[in-house]
Amino acid sequence: MPHARRLLASIALLLAAGPASAASSSAGELRDGEWVSYRDAYRVMVVFEKYGGPKNFLQSQLQVLPRERGAHLDGLQLTLAGKSTELHLALDALGRTRLPLQKTAYDENAALVLSRKGVPFTVRPQVSIAARADGVYDSAELRAACVQALDFARHVDAGARGRQCVGARFVFLDKAEGGVRLRREGGGEQALPAQEADDGVQAVLVRFGAQQGQVVTVNAPLAILPVFE
Repeated sequence: MPHARRLLASIALLLAAGPASAASSSAGELRDGEWVSYRDAYRVMVVFEKYGGPKNFLQSQLQVLPRERGAHLDGLQLTLAGKSTELHLALDALGRTRLPLQKTAYDENAALVLSRKGVPFTVRPQVSIAARADGVYDSAELRAACVQALDFARHVDAGARGRQCVGARFVFLDKAEGGVRLRREGGGEQALPAQEADDGVQAVLVRFGAQQGQVVTVNAPLAILPVFE
């Protein structure tokens, strides 16, 4: 992908902009280096799986973050390697993948390694709003998804109890793929402005208001992140 080299850094800048903050992880980063203990990753990721609150609008993924500035994940895979386990996990443009929860790999304390050596990395869980295939998001459902994410954040972090849901941030690889419109319930559409970071990465903030309607995307977003204040 033409912009993948500094994509993660660009996303971080977008999410930090303004007074609102996006829910990007449910726990701290794990171990640095060229490998990560599967057992450590399992313990963090299983928290979402065992969470008993509503989460039907959410998804939880493991995100790989290079430790060195300028490092990139283009074409890399995350490999789960143990005595009797070897799985290759594809990474999306944000370095995310679904981590399989396997008892055998846990018992063996398998390692998570990248498919190219010499790239120190860390991993963290990321809870986001699941994308819809039709690209149409009812504003009431978006708000409900944000509330689900906030409830989970409060479940794992007492510091989130003082925050409130204010919107959802749609992230796109570049301007050509972006494009978010608000379709009002009473008729009419409005194009929503995008923030641009390095390499043309785009993010559109949809703030919740009293008016009901739908949010319509032209292309599937890389991520939809709940935003708390």
